[in-house]
Amino acid sequence: MKSFTTTALGLILAASATPLFAQSSYGSRGSEQQSVPQPNAEEQQTTTDKTSGIKPSKQAQKAFIELQKAVNANDTANIPGRLAAVQAVATTPQDKYLLAQFQLKIAATANDTAGIAAAIDAMASSGLVDHALVGKLYRGLGGSYYNAKQFDQAAAAFERAVAMNPSDLDALKLVGEARLAQGNKAAALTAFQRVMAARKAAGQKPEEELYKRSVQMAYDVKSPSTIQIAREWVAAYPSPSSWHDAVAIYRNMGRPDVEGTLTLLRLLRAAGAMTTPGDYALYASAAADQLNFNEAQAVIDEGIAAGKVDPASVQFRDIIPPLAKKPKATAADLADASKTAQSGMALLRIGDRYYAIRDYAKAVDLYKKAMGKPGVEADIANLHLGFALAAAGDKAGATQAFNAVKGGRSDIAQFWLLYLQSKA
Repeated sequence: MKSFTTTALGLILAASATPLFAQSSYGSRGSEQQSVPQPNAEEQQTTTDKTSGIKPSKQAQKAFIELQKAVNANDTANIPGRLAAVQAVATTPQDKYLLAQFQLKIAATANDTAGIAAAIDAMASSGLVDHALVGKLYRGLGGSYYNAKQFDQAAAAFERAVAMNPSDLDALKLVGEARLAQGNKAAALTAFQRVMAARKAAGQKPEEELYKRSVQMAYDVKSPSTIQIAREWVAAYPSPSSWHDAVAIYRNMGRPDVEGTLTLLRLLRAAGAMTTPGDYALYASAAADQLNFNEAQAVIDEGIAAGKVDPASVQFRDIIPPLAKKPKATAADLADASKTAQSGMALLRIGDRYYAIRDYAKAVDLYKKAMGKPGVEADIANLHLGFALAAAGDKAGATQAFNAVKGGRSDIAQFWLLYLQSKA
């Protein structure tokens, strides 16, 4: 994270250079009338009617003028006395607001972080608050604390900035940065999730980097929200990388069985997100475990064509040669098997082999025949029906099948539904 040196001290000094009270408030006092710096354009825009033209009370006016003389001259010997004199007569909210501004400038000039914090707190509690300006001051204060590696105080200051100006999502993100620097990933994740929720509520899409960092932190702290954040990331930014990482996170956390793993790998293949040799090795092995040698061989061939699979590598020496010797079912073989199959699982597995040779219509037919038969889990049958319909281009039918998946396999179906939503 970048240093906040300019942001912190610069904001504070700029704000404290704002006119502390209008010249007209002095009246005709001859030599007592002082020249007051004028605000720049940005400061004029952030100063509301509530804080512009604030005047000190009559009893405090002379003390303020003497304090301003000392502050403008940087008369460090007399500033404490002049400040005490103002404190003794400052009674109205306007007096206290102006006093806080002087204290802010004095503390900022001395690089006194504690003094800066006290002055900003006094401005905020005066009842005469320019929320946007004071929010910026708290953000700058948070930057000073962050640079000093006082991360708890930094996060608190950034939170105050958000409280003053809820639309300042950059300050909210800085809460997360401070908590992360502190080593509190759970609190950082909460802050980043708040940023994403606020952006969505405003009709904006959170930046992808925010999703990436959030899902990594959620995974690190084993948050129950991890998989949901991963899905939101894929929904907002579908790409081979986001698909691959989101599915890997789910597999690591959900520990799906071979059936679930194979269904997820089919999803990666459909999404064009098979990006590592390990993806191809795992897919081929899982398919071969179900004696679906057609699909295993097809995946290996695709990996070789994509340059992801090196047949000579150690990783594939125990996969490719044995697979080459296994029988591959032909369309005729599958037609004959379909006529004699009795059990629901036999029909399901024949459907898988039709899926492997890209005869999706026959795969769909067999999955429907397997549905409801003894030994066939309805959720598995609907998953298979869904990915076959998706491959056949029947988006509505696939959506219906995946929506029918319940229980522990519904998370896998949700990933497939995201894939369908990403398709035109």
